[in-house]
Amino acid sequence: MIGILAENWWALALRGVAAVLFGITVILVPGLALSWLLILFAAYLMVDGVLTLIASLRAARLHDRFGTLALEGVIDLMIAVQIVMWPGPTLLLFVYLAAFWAILTGITLLIAAIRVQRGHGEWLMIPAGLASLVWGILIVVFPVAGVLVWAWWLGAYALVFGFSMLVLAYRLKRTHSSRA
Repeated sequence: MIGILAENWWALALRGVAAVLFGITVILVPGLALSWLLILFAAYLMVDGVLTLIASLRAARLHDRFGTLALEGVIDLMIAVQIVMWPGPTLLLFVYLAAFWAILTGITLLIAAIRVQRGHGEWLMIPAGLASLVWGILIVVFPVAGVLVWAWWLGAYALVFGFSMLVLAYRLKRTHSSRA
């Protein structure tokens, strides 16, 4: 596993850079960042829904199975409309989904840290995993703390996660370079 991680150190570095940039943006303009996340997600769902419906119509013309594609397209469009019509409840749902994602990410990073060979930076996965886990649990426990506080938590989490990934990528690059 360490060999694959070391060869792809750049992917971890990109994850780290993206997380740091996202964290800074969310901390500096939290309301705008969260609003844009919802708007971008709704726009994505609209485009995806329309394209999926087009694919289902083409499949139907070829007498191929099209029902699940059509259903997916309709669901995409319905969720996009919900986001646009009821952004508040949708944001709360989004907050819970992000918390669930963070908890799962934290658990998987902690498991990976245990399985990675000692001396290759496994300790750097631990703060990223703990940050994910703690942030997710805090969001579940305090959902009404406010979207602003949630955004700051998200930004702080992204910074800790991003810097951890950058340091890990640097260490893995050194490991990979020394093997080459």
